[in-house]
Amino acid sequence: MCAKKNENVLEGLEQAAIQVIGRAIAFDSDGRYQTALASYQEGIQLFLDVIKNTNDKKKLDILRQKTTEYITRAEKVKEKVQELKDSGNYHEQIHIPNDSSGFSYESIFGKYLGKDVTKVEIDDPYIRTVHQAYNFLSFCELLVKCCPNLREIKLETGVNKQDEIGQKGRLQAIGNSLRTHNVTLIVEYSDSLHDREVRFDNGWIVKIGRGLDFFKPVNKFTIGFSNQSLRLCHETNVDIFFHQTDK
Repeated sequence: MCAKKNENVLEGLEQAAIQVIGRAIAFDSDGRYQTALASYQEGIQLFLDVIKNTNDKKKLDILRQKTTEYITRAEKVKEKVQELKDSGNYHEQIHIPNDSSGFSYESIFGKYLGKDVTKVEIDDPYIRTVHQAYNFLSFCELLVKCCPNLREIKLETGVNKQDEIGQKGRLQAIGNSLRTHNVTLIVEYSDSLHDREVRFDNGWIVKIGRGLDFFKPVNKFTIGFSNQSLRLCHETNVDIFFHQTDK
């Protein structure tokens, strides 16, 4: 009974690996190289987990051959990414269709976060209302989770003239909370700000047509309220660039 259960688990793991690698190949074909690389790495790790728990020699040989093939593909994509980064020509675009789901902040930004991020700058004119402040808070939580050396977040946004005190109070509360994680929040206000982009000091720049507020409204106690990947989205484009820094 246990052997059968273990076999079913391995089959499920292998199918998951195949699906992830399939996405990696599709991203690769579309020129979404950084996204493809992350998917290749995830799929390869799943295949390695299957290999570790497989006793069938014939199946092992096939799995090892496939894994080696995907590692080679991943290395080529990694070289392509580095080549584009070095030349200053890296550009990847993600289209978020109207009423689609599966686009959380982590799925969009996660690949560009890590120990090499110490400062993040956000230009977004619409961090004004309560739900937009919650969006910004969610983004800050992701930064704190994924960037252990993060020390500063700088936000430039517009003023909510109908609720200026409430807006500043919400952002001050977020700043107070960030300080407990040794992160300083600097907020600047501008009436002429139109661009929406996020700049990381490791060189990555992410521009979202609608800024951080690309999710459609969702009521409390509704699926998607806490899990962004389950929320429906407004249509928008995400453009990713890389510029070498002197850091």
